[in-house]
Amino acid sequence: MSRIHEALKRAEQERATIQGGAAQAELAPVHVGRPVHGDAVPLAAREETGAGSQEAILSRCAAMEWNPDPAAMLFTNGNDSARGTEEYRTLRSRLYQLREKMPLKKLLVTSALPKEGKSFTSINLAQVMARQHGRRVLLIDADLRGPRLHLMLGAMAGPGLSDYLTGKNDEFSIMQRAPVENLFFIPSGSGIEDPSELIGNGRLRLLLQHLDPLFEWIVIDSPPAVPVSDASVLATACDGVLMVVRSNSTPADVAQKARREFPAQSLVGVVLNGTQRDPADYERYYYETYEKKGNRTKTQGSK
Repeated sequence: MSRIHEALKRAEQERATIQGGAAQAELAPVHVGRPVHGDAVPLAAREETGAGSQEAILSRCAAMEWNPDPAAMLFTNGNDSARGTEEYRTLRSRLYQLREKMPLKKLLVTSALPKEGKSFTSINLAQVMARQHGRRVLLIDADLRGPRLHLMLGAMAGPGLSDYLTGKNDEFSIMQRAPVENLFFIPSGSGIEDPSELIGNGRLRLLLQHLDPLFEWIVIDSPPAVPVSDASVLATACDGVLMVVRSNSTPADVAQKARREFPAQSLVGVVLNGTQRDPADYERYYYETYEKKGNRTKTQGSK
């Protein structure tokens, strides 16, 4: 039996162990090597032996200093009761509930049209997921036509996804380790002329296969679904699609047209963004009661 065959067999056994484990369990270690262009052999089979942990593997990624936009990042100001934060926690819980019924790790976030809040949703969903202890999350900017995530994060735009898809960089040189724990980021990368052809060349699927064992969630921000075909192509490499619809903005017929771009079983939910209502009475009561109780506890504890 060849070494490659043995390595492939070990990789398959590790993958089966990971998929069969409890949802809350840590992912099993996986051994990786440098990418081989055009080679479909999984990363776990690239090294003959290896005992490096996942953390050692990910230490190959550059640790970056970011300057995030506070208007775009709900979880960076230390106010866990800010408007919107609880909604993202609820969204996170719903996705975990769905995961109990279907394979769900690689999540595509899209919208029907530009400026509906898909990037805002992607970045805050990734952040709220990474806030859970031991939940490693990868955020990918796959909107190669109008990338925004690096601006919102205050991060470098490259090297990134396009550089991997063209074979210029490997998976570790395009991935940034965030200043916050458990969050990693792949920016869009260098500008290219034909994103649709590049996204459909097969290397994106290979990249996701390589990185899948290392992360609890992979959140992918895509271009809008109606103007271009990129989102529908990206969806074929993902487990589910989350669609963002802007309140009082997205025309109903356009939203329905975007919905038809994806198979019925791939759409896992819709996020209504940009609502202008005040918090519901029960939300206000909850936060006021919780905060007052917390303040009383602190006061009593200081006596």
